Amino acid sequence: MKIAQVSPLMESVPPKLYGGTERIVAYLADELTALGHDVTLFATGDSITKARLEAVCGCALRLDRTMRDYLAPHIVMLEMLARRAEEFDIIHLHVDYLSYPVLRRVRVPFVTTLHGRLDLPELKRVYEVFADVPVVSISDAQRDPLPQANYIATVHHGLPEQLLRPRFGRGSYLAFLGRISPEKAPDSAIRIAAKAGMPLKIAAKIDMVDQQYFAERIEPLLASSDVEFIGEIGDERKSEFLGNAAALLFPIAWREPFGLAMIEAMACGTPVIGFGNGSVPEIIDDGITGFIVDDEEEAVSATKRLHLLDRRRIRAVFDKRFAARRMAQDYLHLYRGLIARYRPLRQAV
Repeated sequence: MKIAQVSPLMESVPPKLYGGTERIVAYLADELTALGHDVTLFATGDSITKARLEAVCGCALRLDRTMRDYLAPHIVMLEMLARRAEEFDIIHLHVDYLSYPVLRRVRVPFVTTLHGRLDLPELKRVYEVFADVPVVSISDAQRDPLPQANYIATVHHGLPEQLLRPRFGRGSYLAFLGRISPEKAPDSAIRIAAKAGMPLKIAAKIDMVDQQYFAERIEPLLASSDVEFIGEIGDERKSEFLGNAAALLFPIAWREPFGLAMIEAMACGTPVIGFGNGSVPEIIDDGITGFIVDDEEEAVSATKRLHLLDRRRIRAVFDKRFAARRMAQDYLHLYRGLIARYRPLRQAV
């Protein structure tokens, strides 16, 4: 099967440090290639992939200090894709609705995975106009704010089996991994750790838009608590960071569409204590791979029960539910269905 994978350009594939969507695109493209398919990846020039790379720009836009218009390279990429569309059996996009006006007019089946939040009011009109466009959700919970979109499946994310390795000790601290922002609630993680009497290590990215939040809400808490702020880390450091933790704290204050940090922790055999928002109840098996809680007090209580969880079983659940090979096979099933459905329409033109 000839497959085009189309990535956002803000980060390389995979990202050098933080980045969810581009990381999943990397794992999917590599797994599809390993399964014997002919995959072309439209991405930044500094991407590393087993697929055939179609470089759209020199490097990740986030790292290009000369870049002033982040939309322009994406428009160029979509034109490149449209000109080559008929080379592919299926086009798989990860750039949200940006591609719909272009791809709707080519004679090749396509599908878009929605990686972000769907609770923005502007999206309702988009999916009224593009009601026929097939989309994939990354959790069932992600769909709730936008039920009218043309969902054809939910496909949970997956990680390569050997990417992160488990450490089966009990762990000596609590961990927070991801991004410093109000919706991720690192301040809640700091309070939980303090009340539980446990050290907290924070490995997190700070975007420019969150610098003020960090300075005003988080930085003052660091001086008065047993908290180590590590900063942004790459995959090569996550096995140690997560594997040596007693648990990952995931006290989200929004409807998280997926939460890649949860399955990264599970890959390391580390349980997750997560607030029951968004996708959390779909990802965590309560009492098996972690604990789902309603508030900070319940989270503190959950830290006292971590010894009841089997870290080897947590890793086994990851292998069964969240491996990249399973994700790739799920998408291949969707591709075949879309191609079969589209073929009679194409022959009729």
